[in-house]
Amino acid sequence: QAQLVQSGGGFVQAGNSLRLSCAASGLIFTGYRMGWFRQAPGKEREYVGAINQDGGSTHYVDFVKGRFTISRDNAKNTVYLQMNSLKPEDTAVYYCAASFVASTAANAYRYWGQGTQVTVSS
Repeated sequence: QAQLVQSGGGFVQAGNSLRLSCAASGLIFTGYRMGWFRQAPGKEREYVGAINQDGGSTHYVDFVKGRFTISRDNAKNTVYLQMNSLKPEDTAVYYCAASFVASTAANAYRYWGQGTQVTVSS
C-alpha cells in the first residue's frame, strides 16, 4: 500500500521559514517525480513545483521562485519543501504528490499526502 506521510507546517509570521517533509512508503520512490501543491480556503488546488526522480531537476511556479526549494533524499524516500520569505498569501494546505510524468496538473499525480496546514500571519 503506497503512502505519503507529511510532516512540518504550522503557524509563522511573514518573512519567516518553514520546511515540509513528505515520507514515502510502499512504492519505488526513485521511480516517481514528486510534486507539491497547495490549496487555500475557497480556492482550487494549485501546483507549486516538482522535482524529478534523481533530484537533478526542479520546476517552480513563478510566485514561489527564489523563495521555495524542493529537494529529495532518495536514501530516505523523502521529499522536502523549504519555504523562505513566507507571505500571508502562502497560507494554504500543502500537499505532496507522486507522479510518473512531468506535469503541473493534479490529475497526473497518482499518490497524495494527507496535507499539512501552513498559516502565515502578517
